[in-house]
Amino acid sequence: MAEDVGSTVPRRQLGRELRELRTEALITLDGAAEALRWSRQKMWRIESGAGAVRELDVRLMCELYGARRPLADALTALAGETRVKGWWHSYGDSIPRWYDLYAGLEAAASRLREHATALVPTLLQTRGYATEVCQHRVAGTGDERDCLVEARLRRQDLLSRRLPPPSRLDVMLSEAVLLRAVGGPATMAEQLRHLLTVGRLPHVTIRVASLAAGLHVGAIAGAFVLLDFPPGSRIESEPPVVYRESLTGALYLDRPAELAAYEKIWASLDTLALDEEQSRRLITKIIEEVHQAEWVSRASR
Repeated sequence: MAEDVGSTVPRRQLGRELRELRTEALITLDGAAEALRWSRQKMWRIESGAGAVRELDVRLMCELYGARRPLADALTALAGETRVKGWWHSYGDSIPRWYDLYAGLEAAASRLREHATALVPTLLQTRGYATEVCQHRVAGTGDERDCLVEARLRRQDLLSRRLPPPSRLDVMLSEAVLLRAVGGPATMAEQLRHLLTVGRLPHVTIRVASLAAGLHVGAIAGAFVLLDFPPGSRIESEPPVVYRESLTGALYLDRPAELAAYEKIWASLDTLALDEEQSRRLITKIIEEVHQAEWVSRASR
């Protein structure tokens, strides 16, 4: 039985297919809304994958657009999958509403390529590190922060799940991420050791872009995640997406020119970053320096 990955990808797939059918039928968004006696907002929500969709509504749209029966049946069945809720819904208000889309995309991705410039990626964070991050990021009660920490750690299940197979995770870390003190020395040492442990998994690679590399296009671009998806079972697979997160929201880029630009950035990072073994040695060296700093701190007390 497959893990619960939520309805994000089915919603986006369905919306894209219905939009293409409408375009091929030479019907405008307003024209379709008028013919179906729906609001323009309802049409937009369906085509953008913003929410669950009723099978009856999909059937009516397929009839209006003249879709062939096999495709109409497949899209109607896909509409049933848009009502599935992902595990993150159980965490309620602790998860920002704007995060729902990314949670589903991340859970459904077959490969994630993340460039981290400020913090260790959530998928690689220890409990201690995540707790420190959430204390600075979330204004609320201790229980709310604890709930968010648990949700962050739950996301890491995609690296150890059985079905579907674990996502491939390729990470490029700025050396600054390793040097930034988050919590005390013990917290940082534990986090750095965890990077070494997770980096040994066959489907995970962790590489470091040294500060000695100077200014490069990746440093200018900042943090981002490239998500790739497995082939679809009935219709065309979900296209790649670039995800960029801020404190209050997120940006999703999926136009061909945008994807090409970030693929070029990733290729540049791949060229300049230390290889896996060199990265492990650097992380090990920084762990030793953290331990030494902790010893000096204790000796001076």
